[in-house]
Formats: sequence, C-alpha cells, structure tokens
Amino acid sequence: MLKRLSIQNYAIIDAIDIDFDAHFNGITGETGAGKSILMGALSLILGDRADTSVLLNSQKKCIVEGFFDVAGKKSIQRFLKEEDLDAENELVIRREINSGGKSRAFINDTPVTLEQLRNLSSMLVDLHRQFDTLELGASDFQREVLDALASNDAVLEQYQNLFAEWQEAKNTFAALQLQKEQFTKEYDYNKFLFDELEEANFSDSELELANEELKIQANTEEIKEAISKVVFGLGEGETPITQQLKQFANQLQHYSSLMPSLASLQERLQSAYIELKDVYNELEAVGDQVQFDPKRMNHLQERMAIGYKLQKKHGLNTTNELLELKEQLSNKLQAVLEIDDQIAAAAKTVANVESKLEELAASLSAKRQKQIKPLCDQVNTLLAQVGMPNARLKVNVEPSQQLHYFGKDEIAFLFDANKSNKFEPIRKVASGGELSRLMLCIKSLVAKSLQLATLIFDEIDTGISGEAARQVGIILKGLAEKIQIICITHQPQIAGKANAHYFVYKEIKGDAIKTNIRQLTTDERITAIAKMLSGEKPTAAALENAREMVGN
Repeated sequence: MLKRLSIQNYAIIDAIDIDFDAHFNGITGETGAGKSILMGALSLILGDRADTSVLLNSQKKCIVEGFFDVAGKKSIQRFLKEEDLDAENELVIRREINSGGKSRAFINDTPVTLEQLRNLSSMLVDLHRQFDTLELGASDFQREVLDALASNDAVLEQYQNLFAEWQEAKNTFAALQLQKEQFTKEYDYNKFLFDELEEANFSDSELELANEELKIQANTEEIKEAISKVVFGLGEGETPITQQLKQFANQLQHYSSLMPSLASLQERLQSAYIELKDVYNELEAVGDQVQFDPKRMNHLQERMAIGYKLQKKHGLNTTNELLELKEQLSNKLQAVLEIDDQIAAAAKTVANVESKLEELAASLSAKRQKQIKPLCDQVNTLLAQVGMPNARLKVNVEPSQQLHYFGKDEIAFLFDANKSNKFEPIRKVASGGELSRLMLCIKSLVAKSLQLATLIFDEIDTGISGEAARQVGIILKGLAEKIQIICITHQPQIAGKANAHYFVYKEIKGDAIKTNIRQLTTDERITAIAKMLSGEKPTAAALENAREMVGN
C-alpha cells in the first residue's frame, strides 16, 4: 500500500506531500492542472528513465519518495532478503535526479539499480495509463487469473516442485549421454594405454630398485675387491686387526683388577673386537653375494628401458605413478561398461517423473478449462455495465508442444470491442481506456485470490459517463475493500465513491505557475463534484446531487 508520496522539484511541482487512504483514492482537477504530472513523478520511483528536462529548478535535485506499507507481503519480503536489502514493514523508495542528469535510486536508503527498482515496484504498484502496454496482455497474468479462479495453488506448487525434479533428472540424463559419447571416443585409446601398462606388469618401486641393482652390477669387481681388502685386513693375513684387538684386550685384563680405569678401557677394547669380528663376518657374506650376472643385467636394462619409455610418454617420474595411471585407466574402462546401466536408470527416472507431470498438467488444464466460460460471462456482463456493451472477452487455452513451468497450456485472452466476432490479442485491439476498464473488471473478480499490488488508474473513465461511470465507481469501491485504489478521474460518479478525494490545481507563486494538491473536506468534495456536474457555478440541484453521491 502506498502510504505517502513526496515530490520535490519535478516539472511544475515545487514540493508536495500526499498521504493516501488505504482504500479508494480519487484524484480530480481541471484539464492541464497537473494530474498526469503526478503520475510521471510516481513513474520515476517505479523505474522509468528520466533526464534533466523534469527539473523545475535546474540548480536543485529532483527527489521523489514513496512510502509503502508492505507488512504481510511475503513476495516483497523475500525479494528484499534475496537482494540483501533491509526487510522492514515500511519500505521507502527514493529517486534522485541531479542537475547533470545523473539519476540514483534507493530502497530503504540503499543504492540500487533501475532493474532492481523495476522488479520491486512491479510488486508494489500496478499503474494503468492511457496508451500503456498493460499487464493484461501478458501471458503470465492471464494464467494467474485462471489459476486464481480455479484455486490451482496447491496443485501448481506440487507440479512446479516436480517440474524442478524433472529438469534435474533430464540434466543428469543428458550429462550421462554426453559422458558416454566422450567415453566411447576415448575408449580405444585408453584401452591401448592400459594394455601397455598391463603388459609391462610393473611392481611397486620396481624401476627404482632396478636402477640401484644395475649400479651394483656395473661396479661388481670394484666392490668385491674393496670387500676382499677389508676382510683380509680384519681377519686374515699375518697380523689381522681383529686378532691384534683381542691380544690387546687380554694384555690389559691382567692388570684391570689393580686399576679401575684400565678395567673400563679393557672392556671397550673387548667390545671393539666383538664389533669388528661381526663386521668381518657380514662383509664375508656380502662379498659372497656380489656376483656379476650378465643375464640379470640385461633383464634389468630391458625393464628400465620399458619403464623410462612409458614415464616419458606420460610425463611421469616414478613406477608408482605409472601404477596409479594404470588404475585410473582401468576405472575409465570400467565406467564405459557401467554407464549404459546408469543411462537406462536415468531415462527411467525422467520417464517416471514426466508421467506424473503429465497427470498434474492435465489436472491443471481441466480446472482452467472449467473457469473459461464463467470468467468470460462475468467479465462480459461487467463490460456492459462499464460502458462497453459491444465488447467481448474470449479465453483460448490450447495445449503446448511440451511441458513448461506452469503446465502444458498456452493461454491467450482475446478481445472484440465491436461484436465483429474477430477476436484478437488484447494489446492489439483494445484502446487505453478499454484496457483499463477490462483490467478493472477482471481484477475485481480475482482480488480475493491474488495478492495484488496497489492499482492506479489514470483516466479509466475515457469515453464514458452517466450510468457506465457510476458502475465503474461501484466496481472500484468494491475492489478497494481488498486492495488500495488510486484513480485519476473526470467523472463525478467515480469521484463520489472515493474514500479520500484529492484536488489538483495550479497556483501562482511569485512569477511562476506551480502545481499543488490537497485532500478535500466533505463540504469541499460536494462543491468540487457539483462543479464537475454542472460547471464552475454549480446549481442547487447539482449540489444536492453531489451531496447524495458523497453520502452514498
């Protein structure tokens, strides 16, 4: 609900503030007084583009602010949270245009883009002006009308949850098919690489161990000669080192009881003898193991050649990396064998979900079809009441080629303004005033079911008067019990139904003419409506008639 509109330095408006009623607000005034200027200023906070031509005083900013009560509006609260904006019960939208033509928009004092502003304002205000392409021509709104009348909310929510599941299942199925296609392209090559590694049949760290063994084979004679010399020195020859250490330890042992320090040294010599004796024995064993084997050397060289070739081919450095690659290739080859089963399972899931969707879509379609005749009958009756007796609404619901987010229907509202039986899409054949009245008739039927924004009608009464205007006023009054209505009108029958009546007028301030607005008292309303009935000097009959209109 629009609680207050504040406008500064816009066109011929210096500064005005309007506090709106929660129900039916009527705005009247002489032609050229500036009523449409108010709508132009309002359109700025709804996201319309602007330039410096709107500035009354080119040295000051133009500022338009709208204060909205959004308590209980779940869609708006959700939008604010998604856009990381302050979510409060009062929403303030501000638009500023500076002297250089730069425009800035704010939602609750946070700078926003025009796109964000438009997305939010569409949930706040539904502005109907002459020659606008109105929401009524949009397929989403047309579907919403049928769904509201059919009470399709629960089924539609179930359908849309399932639709999201179906989309995900189709994406999974498509991804698997693409994966299979890729696998198939790579299968022969991967099989060749795997067979190479399988044939090589390397064991853990084989190439690294083979490299160490090859170094030993290449230096067998030198190693055996070095071992022999050490073995000879330790335990053979005329004076082996081990024998000398044993003798030294025995010589000291005789005196170790006399000198405690000698006892300790004698024990160390004995330990050295035992350690070197052990080294001597192990060196003999190692020397026996070191044997030059030409066949073994050739085998190792062949394995190393195979291994290094494969490492270079795959850009790897170790045997274990080759084994890891072999495992990866094995998994890819196995995946090719398994993916057909996965594709079959995914296709079954898609088919099962699609079958359920078809059932729900059929249910939605059936319920929508049932509402077509009652909707057309009621709207056509209301159109006659609001001065369009020859106008007819027709609703076409045809099955679409495939399922979509709202079912399987293509919905089109068609219009014939002159009983020609040539029904065309609404936006092609209805004038601005006809569109506004048609929208009023339709929204009056679905107001209880849809969470509608504030409805603003700019000259909905074009081309009507008398009883038709009275009927428009009655419908507006009834609709205003559920949502806020703001209506610019020239018809006293409509203005008389308003809960709050605002009068737009021009006044001279200094050397300039400015537009202003004020809310009329009851007596002022009677006078204003009487002037609309009979002219600038209303008759007693006109005053009485106006008093009756306001009283009713």
